[in-house]
Amino acid sequence: MLTNYKILIVDDEPDILEFLTYNFEKEGFDISTANNGIQAIKKAKEYHPDLIILDVMMPNLNGIETCKQLREIPAFKNTLIIFLTARNEDVAEVAGFNAGADDYVSKPIRPKTLVARVKTLLKRNARINKDSLKIKMGELEIDLEKRTVHKNGIEINLPKKEFQLLVLLSQTPDKVFAREEIYNNIWGNSIIVGDRTLDVHIRKLRKKIGESYIRTSKGVGYSFNSRTT
Repeated sequence: MLTNYKILIVDDEPDILEFLTYNFEKEGFDISTANNGIQAIKKAKEYHPDLIILDVMMPNLNGIETCKQLREIPAFKNTLIIFLTARNEDVAEVAGFNAGADDYVSKPIRPKTLVARVKTLLKRNARINKDSLKIKMGELEIDLEKRTVHKNGIEINLPKKEFQLLVLLSQTPDKVFAREEIYNNIWGNSIIVGDRTLDVHIRKLRKKIGESYIRTSKGVGYSFNSRTT
């Protein structure tokens, strides 16, 4: 059961904080709130949430910068983060995912939809945390339990989405994953993301692990190259 999970809700609008607090507490979640990015980082260090719902447009420190700063703190490297914003522009969406977000929800908020997304993310994260396997592919070693990647013994720092993308592809070498399948596995089928989001993540991942590991199937998707093993 997804009870007793701790959620930190960050928004500069008191009505939204009250509204979301009510809906999540009704589902059995433990809730803490903050009304700006600076306060959010302080609260996160004290509260240690399992998931953070983070508004993008806030005074003092916006959600994008708050997320980036949280991801730089080891304790929050893998904490689930959902962006909440009234901005629907594709550029804001891409910036949010590049900052390390796990999901992206636009206002006006539909509480049942948001609660469902939170539960899906928590369940998916719980499954990943139970897996203690290691994947060795050529010069790469991927530790699913520690969520680390090493190449020739040197650790490569990957943001959460890049790590999940690498795991997805490497677990089934040479299988061509269609773009839609990748979106569903990494971002969830309820999330609408632009094609640039995936392309940006693939480009950054190749730069860090090496160009030869990930192949492009033009017009279809991506696969992990077994010939590197």
